[in-house]
Amino acid sequence: MDIELQAPVDKNKVKNLKAGDMVYITGTIYTARDAAHKRMYEALAAGDKLPISMEGNLIYYMGPSPAREGRPIGSAGPTTASRMDKYAPALLDLGLGGMIGKGKRSKEVIDAMKRNGAVYFAAIGGAGALLSKAIVESEVIAYDDLGTEAIRKLKVERFPAIVVIDSTGENLYERIS
Repeated sequence: MDIELQAPVDKNKVKNLKAGDMVYITGTIYTARDAAHKRMYEALAAGDKLPISMEGNLIYYMGPSPAREGRPIGSAGPTTASRMDKYAPALLDLGLGGMIGKGKRSKEVIDAMKRNGAVYFAAIGGAGALLSKAIVESEVIAYDDLGTEAIRKLKVERFPAIVVIDSTGENLYERIS
């Protein structure tokens, strides 16, 4: 069954998602990769405010290619999520509703997801050009000096993703291996 999900997410709806569910996300999501995560982590350690609220938001681990004429963004495929595992638990503890990427997650991230009722979605790697068609607006909102790793605010319509790890820790990668 396909599920429509509005972003930012309602944590009660996220808790009902199960590993293996196919979702279509519509609304506002944010991008952040390694360098942006490191900066946010350092800001938290220094007691500074983050450039975005984590509460109910989704972070897509992605750094786009340049936009073609007439498009808001270039190819927008997921990057390997495990590179953010050092930083993700702190963001989850601040209310992050979920993450979108590819690949496995650490026990620490899964524990933080369970503790906070969050989920991890997989986007299809190698399909960045197709995924970019679900992105209707893109705006850099923080860390512009990081180039493709800057934090972007994206407006998406029916962005396809699969729940890989649900809020109970059920892990689709482990179920099918």
